[in-house]
Amino acid sequence: MDEKVKFIAAVCDGSVSITSLCETFGISRKTGYKWLNRYRQEGPNGLLDRSKSPHTNPNRV
Repeated sequence: MDEKVKFIAAVCDGSVSITSLCETFGISRKTGYKWLNRYRQEGPNGLLDRSKSPHTNPNRV
């Protein structure tokens, strides 16, 4: 999460473009915007790691 916090802080500083920051942090633009949108919607809790497992199991009886 530390990398995400540094990224968001740099975005909020506004002196560098998001594209440049993504290159600096070694992430895709899609990931950078995903982190930014989650932060804007949920605040710091939006930057917490999330489970990638499905919420439902279609084969469950």
